[in-house]
Amino acid sequence: MDFGSSQFWVAAFQIIVVNLLLSGDNAVVIALACRNLAPAQRRWGIFFGVLGAILLRIVLTFFAVRLLDVPYLKLAGGVLLVWIGVKLIVEEDTDGVDVKASDRLFSAVRTVVVADLVMSIDNVIAVAAAAKGSLVLLVFGLVISIPLVVLGAQLIMKVIERLPVLIFAGGGLLGYLAGDLVVGDPALAGWVASRGGWPHWAGPILGVATVILIARWVEQRRRARRLG
Repeated sequence: MDFGSSQFWVAAFQIIVVNLLLSGDNAVVIALACRNLAPAQRRWGIFFGVLGAILLRIVLTFFAVRLLDVPYLKLAGGVLLVWIGVKLIVEEDTDGVDVKASDRLFSAVRTVVVADLVMSIDNVIAVAAAAKGSLVLLVFGLVISIPLVVLGAQLIMKVIERLPVLIFAGGGLLGYLAGDLVVGDPALAGWVASRGGWPHWAGPILGVATVILIARWVEQRRRARRLG
């Protein structure tokens, strides 16, 4: 994918939005895990915690991009992205991760890395899908994630609280990436080509609709369960 092409910058924008939406909880985890450290250690806890988490994310994303070239794995990745998009819309907690504060630097760093590992699966799959096998885009997405995790995520969460429609937009974006991922699976290449290419635009649209409809259905069931 050429650096100066519109496709590159569209994919880059998608990666930025994905990181904006999916990195917020990671910053909260860092703050919670390091809150009991002495002031002099707190900065080191944040630094080493983020460094370890980012290195782990680079490894995970590298393998995710390689695995997406295997037949049928893009189908599985698309299903996972739909689930992530629905979860993003209907859940408000920190992905069920239990974050324990520690007064020891190593323990705090370990907590940050382990929690980030659990919480970054969605980020890794989404960035790998948006990067479409481009190493430049992959590195770009990972570099963008660093300042988002460390500095900007809590502000982003406040904006989302005021504009909850952004949650639906983010879930829709993940649905779009899911549909695009599925129709790009090598196992479906022959079928897609025989259909004149229309699945390339219909797949992402269907992905958006699937995420939004499932999320609305889940929310309605939860509301009915509370009232019942």
